[in-house]
Amino acid sequence: MVRLLAVHRASMGEGPVFSHTSAAVLWDLPLFGKTADLVHVLLQGRRHSRTEAGVRRHDLEIPDTDTVQRHGMRCTSLARTVFDLSRTLSAEAAISAADAALRSVATRSRRIDADVDSAWREELLSLCSPGLRGVRRARWVAEFADGRVQLPGESVSRLQLDRLGFREVGLQVPVVGSGGAQYFLDFGFRRSRAFGEFDGEGKYLESALRKAPTTSDAVLEEKRREDDIRGVTGWRLVRWGSAHIGSADLLGNRLAAFGIHPPG
Repeated sequence: MVRLLAVHRASMGEGPVFSHTSAAVLWDLPLFGKTADLVHVLLQGRRHSRTEAGVRRHDLEIPDTDTVQRHGMRCTSLARTVFDLSRTLSAEAAISAADAALRSVATRSRRIDADVDSAWREELLSLCSPGLRGVRRARWVAEFADGRVQLPGESVSRLQLDRLGFREVGLQVPVVGSGGAQYFLDFGFRRSRAFGEFDGEGKYLESALRKAPTTSDAVLEEKRREDDIRGVTGWRLVRWGSAHIGSADLLGNRLAAFGIHPPG
């Protein structure tokens, strides 16, 4: 954000239109596996895109409707930003950003507004003109994105599960505990009678992310939660972390160790 502000203030007039990963920063979208190392802006009316002094200038013509204001700066719209990320980043990074974008517009209290969800997908698909580089990836993102996913690690887990052949996997599966507490499990594998959770270290180690006062309190609270879920459902709970989602094989091996295999 600091570098974007610097470029904005150094520009004349309204300032540049930020795009790609820079627009993602303004939209608070995750950039899985990638840092926003360059500042990306649109440069219309030039023959070639170019990079100068850490600023990547893209020669792209977009309609005015694809430009909005965020934090006092101009950037590409949410759908246009996801479209550009989908065409230029890895599938892992693209789906993480798309899931977060869709969640921000179509999901409230873990419930999806079907009309808003459909409209957002249609908007993204409308940008997928034939012949553009990466347009097939963008179409796939528009179809595969899911606003129920809460974290980038879950988005990438879902992608790896799909690559492994898992299809009808439950997302944010609700469970009511013995005392009436409401729990949500990242994934549900009905055939295996098991829940799966991406277990990032942040929810235990980072005070801003964990709900309990200390790491030890967070671990104990998670243990109580897991025991309650197992008790009321009779299902197992399998966890994995960042080390297991680097490839489909890594996650597949983790699940296989607990007897969870794709159908077929």
